[in-house]
Amino acid sequence: MNAEVKMMRTAAETQYSDALSALPAPEPIRALREKALRLFAEKGLPHRRVEEWKYTDLRVLLREMAPLAGKPDARAIAEANKNDVLSDIGAREITFVNGAFAAELSKLKGLEQGLRISTLADALKSDPTLPQLLAGLNPSKYDAVFALNTAALNEGVVIDIAPGAQIAKPIHIRHIVTGTSPVSVFGRAVVKVGKKAQATIVQSHAGPDAVAYQTNTILQLSVADDAELDIVRVQAEGDKAIHLSMTIAAAGAKSRFRSFALTTGAAVSRHTVPFAFAGKDIRALISGATLLRGKQHTDMTLEVDHAQPGGESRELFKTVLDDESRGVFQGLIVVRPDAQKTDGRMMSAALLLGESAEMDNKPELEIFADDVQCAHGATTGALDDDLLFYLRARGIPKKEAESLLIQSFFGEAIETIENQKIRDAVMSRASAWLAARAVK
Repeated sequence: MNAEVKMMRTAAETQYSDALSALPAPEPIRALREKALRLFAEKGLPHRRVEEWKYTDLRVLLREMAPLAGKPDARAIAEANKNDVLSDIGAREITFVNGAFAAELSKLKGLEQGLRISTLADALKSDPTLPQLLAGLNPSKYDAVFALNTAALNEGVVIDIAPGAQIAKPIHIRHIVTGTSPVSVFGRAVVKVGKKAQATIVQSHAGPDAVAYQTNTILQLSVADDAELDIVRVQAEGDKAIHLSMTIAAAGAKSRFRSFALTTGAAVSRHTVPFAFAGKDIRALISGATLLRGKQHTDMTLEVDHAQPGGESRELFKTVLDDESRGVFQGLIVVRPDAQKTDGRMMSAALLLGESAEMDNKPELEIFADDVQCAHGATTGALDDDLLFYLRARGIPKKEAESLLIQSFFGEAIETIENQKIRDAVMSRASAWLAARAVK
């Protein structure tokens, strides 16, 4: 007789189920939220026996749920106003404080022609198709982060870019946590880019150090045929935070997609990127730089799904690990049977600065078509002693020489950002991480 083994629910799983089931649900998304909560109650948090989570065991890392954040008061708004993550990039700002939309910290007046920005609540009233888009992850594939975010769905933003619109000014979605007590924060952003439209979306995450808050945010992207979209993401959470996030993207025929992510914050973070090549002849560049110290743990998981012919994807990720930090990169390129003439190339490189630092690289290819060009690679190593000697022999102090080599290593990924102001701001944040290391 076969007995089914069922894992006991952890304290965090029970707390999530109880807290999220008590939240009021707007009618258009009530069924969606209830289904997500049922799925979470059934399947729970992922653990190391789940292949996609083998390096980031949430059942172990997420022991308890922090209380749900309340509506921010005047003090929280004032504190958030001091936040300076990518504050000087000339962007239109959409600000969320402790998960709630903060109109007073957002810049939504004088929108460009073809640009519409709505809160999630307002968008649900006017767009009957939105609930279907919000349910957008592959329904046959359970993801705990997506399920929890959907079960808590309430606050968020919908950015709609009309066909043919060329939005020159970047749109910056700011997620800011304030206060001295741990809280749980959820958020959802939806970006719809019409045919032959163009836009740049920036997303940043920040919060206080020494506070064990928890964030769960999802960015959903729908890119129509012949459209062009740039995404820049900066994760600069506080040093005790747990950060869970996803960027879910589907691109239409002949579209162009560029995405970059800088990660320097949080004690534990996991960012998942499912990217679907839903049309022919798509070009996508997905890159990132991760800079870790102390005992930080960061997981970058990427799945590029080539379902149509003629697609080209490039993935480049650089990870720098100091002290006892741990980095994870899981990258998968799937080429479906109909995706002939696909060209996919993935590279993950890690630089170990600390003797106890650890990097887990797992690049994968699944190819079901025969006329393709695909490659993947991963490297892990230390600073080049010969290059270090070369710089020091020319009078450059050791710390400065190390910083120059480290910057040249991760700089290759940052250089993929098209917008110069944003690229300079991201490089400035990365350089600040290097400067802090140099004075240790």
